[in-house]
Amino acid sequence: MTDTSWTIRGLRKALAAEAVRPVDLAEMALARANGNQSRNTYLWQNPAWTLAEAARAGAMPRGEGGPFGDGRGTLWGLPISVKDCFDLAGAPTSCGVRAYRELSGLATRDSWLVERLRAAGAVIIGKTHLHPLAYGITGENPNFGDCLQPGNESALTGGSSSGAAASVLEGSAAAALGTDTGGSIRAPAALCGLAGYRASLGRGNWQGGAHLAQSFDTMGWIFRDLQDAPLLASLFAPAETASTRAFTRFAVPDESFYHDCEAEILASLHAAISELEALGLRAARIDAKWWEEAFDIYAPIQAWEAARIHAGRFDLYEPSLRERLEWGARITPAEISALRQRHAEFTARMDELFAAQGLLLMPAVPVARLAAGADHSKTRVRLLRYTTPFSMAGVPVVTLPCAAGGMQLAAARGCDESLVEFAARLGARRKPAAFKQEDHF
Repeated sequence: MTDTSWTIRGLRKALAAEAVRPVDLAEMALARANGNQSRNTYLWQNPAWTLAEAARAGAMPRGEGGPFGDGRGTLWGLPISVKDCFDLAGAPTSCGVRAYRELSGLATRDSWLVERLRAAGAVIIGKTHLHPLAYGITGENPNFGDCLQPGNESALTGGSSSGAAASVLEGSAAAALGTDTGGSIRAPAALCGLAGYRASLGRGNWQGGAHLAQSFDTMGWIFRDLQDAPLLASLFAPAETASTRAFTRFAVPDESFYHDCEAEILASLHAAISELEALGLRAARIDAKWWEEAFDIYAPIQAWEAARIHAGRFDLYEPSLRERLEWGARITPAEISALRQRHAEFTARMDELFAAQGLLLMPAVPVARLAAGADHSKTRVRLLRYTTPFSMAGVPVVTLPCAAGGMQLAAARGCDESLVEFAARLGARRKPAAFKQEDHF
């Protein structure tokens, strides 16, 4: 296969043509797993189980019709990784914390998400690395080691869906399931030169999944080719979705917002603006100064909700995480009520903005890379300044990979199908992120 065929459409076409079997893809994926220098893309794997799953998928009967003409679903036979905050029956769930994994024991049933994947015939390669409790954006982890980018040992993947990004980069997964609370899909996708999709708040079912903060937690994917976005988004879609709409305009925060943005990221932003204009969309500049309050509202609500989920277990966690949880536990009912009112007002203003502009475009993160081993104590706040406005609004976001970093393209809450269809149009004008290893079938 060519470099660009390690994509959903490329692999499914090969499977439909019987040029490759699910077990062949599973064997290749397992051989590439944990290919980063830190050897920690996955926190749980069982190759025998994965190969049995591939055999089970291979035995699913062929039919007619469907997206690839073989009567099977989009994800049939594909190697998929799952963030280790979703239960898989018979496997532990760590949420990125060794003590959490030991206390939780083995899951007795599949999470809703894993159940959906297995029913579709997807082949789960393993459960991936994450920032402890998914409460971070760098991919650093004192229990399981920092997640380094495959092929670039000097750079972190970003997080919290760190292993998700690493699995796609190393070719052990065609796509990776992650979560995004404050940027946990958008940041690693952008930092690793990959595409990302975070669903609207409320899409999907969290049965068997570990929440961080229910007011902001969303599900999503990291993958290579923007053209695959509609195929992947369907996993979370409700039974009935609104008809898609055509976007005619988009807005970009004015230059004052990017005071801490690296020059090469700004260059990528200007290139993305030109791409959208080439598709016929009209650009507008907006004053986004009021977005500066997003983090000040988001962070305490997140901490308050996380503290209640993890009450009684704070001593299991490393000091900086424990401090955040302890802070959340001290927030009073009156304070949280006032914060929720501010959250509602912020969301209402964002709804008005999307109604007027259709799409919003801005950098996913203000930096091109996170150096491994550097002091990132200030990094979280810097990166979340860019991601929390969309987290607060609960909207769907596609991360557009760029020459440096990645851009966030966001639409109104519930407009996922329109957004991913537009992203696919954009992707058709591009080449997907190249996979560097040779693919031999």
